[in-house]
Amino acid sequence: MKGGLGQLMKQAQAMQENLRKAQEQLASIEVEGQAGGGLVKITVTCRNAVRKVQLDHALLQEDREVVEDLLAAAMNDALRKAEQTSQERLQGLTAGLNIPGLNLPF
Repeated sequence: MKGGLGQLMKQAQAMQENLRKAQEQLASIEVEGQAGGGLVKITVTCRNAVRKVQLDHALLQEDREVVEDLLAAAMNDALRKAEQTSQERLQGLTAGLNIPGLNLPF
């Protein structure tokens, strides 16, 4: 039993280190969300830090409500893509580690 527990602890420590490294990598991965056919583009990292907001010049002629709606839609698109990318990158970290009830937040 002791050998099994020791091995389990080693696996958990390795997974924790891999998770830390993956989170550092995710901070540098950027994804772009768009709305209005590309009139609004928002770039975020996979750690949800906004890096860039781009507005097409034609959009500046629109009503404020239209611009606000497109900004929200582009941000939501970017955040969905960041979440999906994060999940794909972190998915394999717990493979092979069989701990019932372990559900790590991504």
